[in-house]
Amino acid sequence: MKDEILQTSLRQFLKYGIRKISIQKLVAPLGISTKTVYKYFKNKEELLEEALKLFFSEQYELLEDSAANQGAVSLLFDIWYKGIEMESKVNKTFFHELYHYYPELGDRIDAVNGKRFWKQFLHIIQTGIDEGVFRNEINPEVALEGISILYLSIVRKGQFKKFRISSYDIMLNTIVPCVRGICTAKGIRELDQYIATYDIPEKIKTTKQKIGATE
Repeated sequence: MKDEILQTSLRQFLKYGIRKISIQKLVAPLGISTKTVYKYFKNKEELLEEALKLFFSEQYELLEDSAANQGAVSLLFDIWYKGIEMESKVNKTFFHELYHYYPELGDRIDAVNGKRFWKQFLHIIQTGIDEGVFRNEINPEVALEGISILYLSIVRKGQFKKFRISSYDIMLNTIVPCVRGICTAKGIRELDQYIATYDIPEKIKTTKQKIGATE
């Protein structure tokens, strides 16, 4: 039951935000009482913290699985694009409310997850350098910092909303040029080939077709 409460609460938090949703509404899809929730969690903040741990644990497992089965170039593309897609489905108030009303919790979550995700991202870039798809003169830390700042401006600050384009088109016009910039000629070929075969909905293929036409 505890796992079901966590999974359901996580979906509800991401969909509706934090402040305006009560514990009763969080578990409404399960049809259980708040008394049942309090058997496992002392309050809403503890439930939120455990739900966030679950969320980042699931994301990290997906990253590890992908890292074991993909080359560095396609993996780096997938990480950022899937991140943009995932966060586009999250209620825009969620992260604002997390860091505004629960700053200590936000800092704890970042301290734990930031380090392990960052370490894995750096490993991917270093692997790409060893494979000859990323340039060996780049500084992985600096390159990753630059892409991360751009990513946060897309998903948390919403600086590209005004263009009214798909997440895919935002990706192609922002992060992809950054990734291309750290690629060798071999890496650029792999990236272009991967983008050319990337499975996206029909309605957002315009930019992709334009890129293909210029190759």
